[in-house]
Amino acid sequence: MTDYQTARVSLGARLREVRVEARLSGRALAQALGWHPSKVSKLELGRQTASAQDLEAWALACGTPEVVAELVAQRRALETHYMSWRRQLAGGTRARQTAARDLEGRTRRFRIFESACVPGLLQTSDYAWYMIRRGINLHGAPNDLEAGVRVRMERRRILDEPDRVFDMLIWEPALRMGLSPPGVMAEQMDCIADVIKRGAVDIAILPTDARVSVVPSHGFWIFDDDRVLIETIGAELTLTDDDAIAPYRKVFAELSRAAVRGPAALRIVARARHRFTPGG
Repeated sequence: MTDYQTARVSLGARLREVRVEARLSGRALAQALGWHPSKVSKLELGRQTASAQDLEAWALACGTPEVVAELVAQRRALETHYMSWRRQLAGGTRARQTAARDLEGRTRRFRIFESACVPGLLQTSDYAWYMIRRGINLHGAPNDLEAGVRVRMERRRILDEPDRVFDMLIWEPALRMGLSPPGVMAEQMDCIADVIKRGAVDIAILPTDARVSVVPSHGFWIFDDDRVLIETIGAELTLTDDDAIAPYRKVFAELSRAAVRGPAALRIVARARHRFTPGG
């Protein structure tokens, strides 16, 4: 059971408590609300997520309007899905990469900001090898490194699909971070430069000396307009509540305005590459 499912079951248990305390059967509550009885059962068992309107109607029908705020707050917690990397990687890195590919396959617009590493969709196989191996070692995941790298490389094919829109924003320090040997880093810089030159994907570089009105605290990915993924050291956070997503849209727009593209971006990438060449 995922953390999200666990939280939904917990909310369902609380709904059942409210109903039982009101001395209402599930059928009686459903009749009062004009619902099918199965809906009450699904909500209480955590098989369906209640809307805020459902929760308010439930509390009022049970004669407990004072618990509306509590129930809505508990539901809001569902909108932040917290999944530890140890749990995410329990099935190996291939499974994790496959899940990422499936989410990307359902997405039409990507807004990606990375502050410490090259975005996964731009990684070369050698760079990805070092990045995935680092995660395996840190979290004690099953060692299916080659399979994980292979699926990550398969994910890159989406960049060539014409019905997708990619806005990628990379903070300059991410290009200079020596996360793999110099030769691998130099090859990775060449790959980024090639994608910029092809122009199929909008890649912007945020210079370290850019004047910005927001703080680029961490990397994040915005999928369409309804999901944000944030990778922390210990877990991955998924935000789906619009109030939580809105600041990320604003921060991305602000950082994007301060970033450079085209020849200016290529110059920054070239300077980063120079650092990883002999005598650079």
